[in-house]
Amino acid sequence: MSGSPGRIAGSLRLTSLRLRLVVVFALVALTAAVAVSGIAYWINRDAVLTRAQNAALNDFRESLGDSAGAMPRQPACAALRDTARSMAGTTQRYEVVLTGEQADGSHCEAASDPEFTLADVPRALRSAVAEKRPLDAVNKAPYHLYWQRVTVGGEPYLVGGATVIGGGPTGYMFKSLVPERDDLNSLAWSLGIATALALVGSALLAQAAATTVLRPVQRLGEAARRLGEGRLETRLRVSGKDELAELSRTFNRTAEALEQRVAELSAREESSRRFVADMSHELRTPLTAITAVTEVLEEEIDSLDPMIAPAVTLVVSETRRLNDLVENLMEVTRFDAGTARLVLDDVDVADQVTACIDARAWLDAVELDADRGITARLDPRRLDVILANLIGNALKHGGSPVRVSVRTREAPAEDAGPGTGPGEEELVVRVADRGPGIPEEVLPHVFDRFYKASASRPRSEGSGLGLSIAMENAHIHGGSITAGNAPEGGAVFTLRLPRDASRLAPDQDRDRDADRDPDTGPEADTAQGAEAGGTHREDGR
Repeated sequence: MSGSPGRIAGSLRLTSLRLRLVVVFALVALTAAVAVSGIAYWINRDAVLTRAQNAALNDFRESLGDSAGAMPRQPACAALRDTARSMAGTTQRYEVVLTGEQADGSHCEAASDPEFTLADVPRALRSAVAEKRPLDAVNKAPYHLYWQRVTVGGEPYLVGGATVIGGGPTGYMFKSLVPERDDLNSLAWSLGIATALALVGSALLAQAAATTVLRPVQRLGEAARRLGEGRLETRLRVSGKDELAELSRTFNRTAEALEQRVAELSAREESSRRFVADMSHELRTPLTAITAVTEVLEEEIDSLDPMIAPAVTLVVSETRRLNDLVENLMEVTRFDAGTARLVLDDVDVADQVTACIDARAWLDAVELDADRGITARLDPRRLDVILANLIGNALKHGGSPVRVSVRTREAPAEDAGPGTGPGEEELVVRVADRGPGIPEEVLPHVFDRFYKASASRPRSEGSGLGLSIAMENAHIHGGSITAGNAPEGGAVFTLRLPRDASRLAPDQDRDRDADRDPDTGPEADTAQGAEAGGTHREDGR
C-alpha cells in the first residue's frame, strides 16, 4: 500500500499495532539474549576462574612440598625469605609468604614481595590452615590446602595456604586474578554487543513481519474508511487461504450485503419522498380552491346562522392548518432531496427581526435587544422562517413577553461550524421565553419531526415540522440551533449563523433563478412563519 503522511503518522504513533509488535519482538529477543548471555557469562566465568585457580593451587602445593618441606623444623628467617622468592619464581607468577618458628622461639614472616604480608590473609583462612585435624578413614592428612578469593589494593587475588606436614613452615600464596578479570570483562562486552545486535536484528525482523502481517490489515482499514464515507462499492482483493484472506472475504460479503441493503432503503426512501412531494404538489390545487372558498365563508361568517358559524370557523382553521402542513411537507422534501439553495443578500439583522415580528403582529409581545447596523450575508427568506418558528414557538408555549437578543462574537475553535472558521465572526440570536421550560427528557427531541412528548396529546395546532425546518434552514447556512432552559426559568433557543455564508453558496447567482421556482422558491414558504414550531414545545411543556 502506498505511503502517505497520515498513514506514516499512524504507523508511528505510540498505540499503533506495528509499534506494539516491534516492541514485543524486541522484548522477547532482549529477554532471550540477556538470558543466554548471562548463562554463557557465568559458565565461562566459572571455567576461567576454576582453571586459573586449580593451576595456581596445584603448582603452589608442589612447590611448597618440594621447597619448604626440605627445610628444617625451625628455619632461619633468611632461609625462609630465600625459599619464598624461589617458590614465587614459577610460571604461575604468584607471590609467597612463609611463616615459621625459629630456634629461639621467635616467629618469622618472610615474603617474596614486601607488598604482601600475613595481615593480607583473611583471619578465617589462617585459622583453617593452622587447624590440625585428627586422622581417620576419611581424613588422611592432618593439614589441608585452603583458598579464598579476596581483594587487595583494589585488585582481585586468589589466596591459598597450607602447613607442611611433619613439621615446617606455613605458606600462603597470592595469585593475581587481574588477567582473568580482564578476560571476563572482554567476554561481557562481547556478549553485550551480541545482545545489542540480536535486539537490532529482532527489531528489523519484527518490522518485516509486521509489514507482512499489517499490510492486509491496513488495506482492510482503508477499505472500511471508504465504506464509512459512503463508497459502498469498495471491495478488497483476496489472495491466499489464511485467516486474513478469510477476513477479507468476510468484509467483501458484508460490503456487498450492505450495498444491496442501502440501495433498497435508498429506493424506498426516494419512493417515499417522491410520494410525499407528489402528494403535496397535487394537494396544492384543490387546497387553493378550498382556501378561496373558506376565505369567502370567513368574510360572511357574521351573516351566517349561529348554528353554522362554529362549523365554518372550524373549517377555516383546519383548512389553514392543512395548507401549512402541505407547504411544510414540500419544504422538508426539498431538504431531503438536497435541492434547497441559498439566495444570499446583505441583511440588517435588527431590521429583519423587526420585520418578522411586525408582519405577524407580535410587536407588543416581543422585546428586541439588538443594535442597528449588525449586518450579515444570509438568505433573508430562510432567516425569516427560522425567526418566525422560534419566536412563534416561544409565544405559543412560553407566553409573552418573549425576549430576542442579537449579538456577534468570534467563533470558538472547538465550536466552529462548516460556515464559520475558527476566529471568524458569527451571529448569535437568542430567543427566551418566561414559560415553565422544557423537560430534560424532551430536550434531545425538540427538533425531531412530528415528535410527541406525550402520547395523550397527539394533536396540536402546528404540523410538528416547524422547529425541524428551522434547524434545516440553520444547517444550510452552516449554522445551528440549540435548545435549553435558562437558570431563572423559561426555555432558550440559541441560533448561531455565520455572518457571511458565501462559502456555502458559491453558485448562488446561478441558483437564484432555480431557488425562485414556484415549486422551490419563496412562494412555497408563505405559511412557514405561521407554523412557528408545531407540537415539539407544546407537548414538551
